[in-house]
Amino acid sequence: MEWSIQEVAKIAGTTSRTLRHYDDIGLLKPSSTGFNGYRHYDQSALVQLQRILLLRELGLGLPVIARVLENETDAQKALGSHLEWLRQEQNRLLRQIASVQKSIKAMKGKAGIMAENMFDGFDHTHYKDEVESRWGQDAYTKGDSWWRGMDAAEKSAWKQRSRQLGSDWIAAAESGVPAGSIEAQELAKRHVQWLTGIPGTPASAPGGNVKGYVTGLGDMYVADPRFGANYGGEAGAGFVRDALRIYAENYL
Repeated sequence: MEWSIQEVAKIAGTTSRTLRHYDDIGLLKPSSTGFNGYRHYDQSALVQLQRILLLRELGLGLPVIARVLENETDAQKALGSHLEWLRQEQNRLLRQIASVQKSIKAMKGKAGIMAENMFDGFDHTHYKDEVESRWGQDAYTKGDSWWRGMDAAEKSAWKQRSRQLGSDWIAAAESGVPAGSIEAQELAKRHVQWLTGIPGTPASAPGGNVKGYVTGLGDMYVADPRFGANYGGEAGAGFVRDALRIYAENYL
């Protein structure tokens, strides 16, 4: 069975123009093209489109999506991995919703808020496996102990510092200054200082490979949309990566 380009656009919530663009850049080819030039898409093409739209939701740019699709040719396996991640995010968001609802209910009833219930779903522990796979169990243990050892005010201050750093990166990227400019390099310096303040990371360990860690993180900001979102998306993350790389080459 095949669907016309108009039907696919309507079903997927996109536009025929977008689908034609995907065809032009080789991202999504129609399964057949009629004598009148009309594009048609079969089930395999729809699966490909679903993957593209899922990756777009994560903030990936089209060039990155093309590389992902090229490297992950097993669509069923790729969708399975994406589904698992979505379920984890769904569970985390449901916990956040329940936590906020409890706070609202307690405030309406003028009852005391149970502190231990306020931040369910906001914790960092769902990154445990990922951190351990990237940097080892010791890195997670030290970072987890450091975070749990801070009081609420200290955690709030650290989060604000992180948000401000992200906002300043976005502003610098949008201003059009070069990655090697004084402004960008001052931000890179702040970024490295921020990283070295997190126990368990290679940047905090004496004699650690700070240069390799910083440049590796810069690459990850671009490759992983969860991190890139902190810097305004792929373009902003690319600016951060380039600035960190220049700083690392000159000062680390």
